[in-house]
Amino acid sequence: MSGMYDEPKLYEGTLKPYPHVERPERGRAKDPVGYLHDVEQRARERQVAYETVKILRQRVIHCYRKEGVNHYENCRKEATDYYNTIIKKDMGQVQPEWSNPEKKDGW
Repeated sequence: MSGMYDEPKLYEGTLKPYPHVERPERGRAKDPVGYLHDVEQRARERQVAYETVKILRQRVIHCYRKEGVNHYENCRKEATDYYNTIIKKDMGQVQPEWSNPEKKDGW
């Protein structure tokens, strides 16, 4: 019906860093096609990170509603998973290996 009582879905695999082409400080990229693929991949990884946070948040809300006043004890795992994910840089988004380690954000 509404999907409220369905089991939450979460991807259980691990993602590995993708090949990365950095844009130079000035001018065009040396490999424009690779650079565009890199930008698209980063956008996909960011969206996966956002959706993972949404799923974890829904788990916390569902647990709080199900447990009621006992949610402090019974929802600790869900709340801890959600908290540990949102405090990570970029919410746990997979980052490439940057050639310049000081430039870790890439945006």
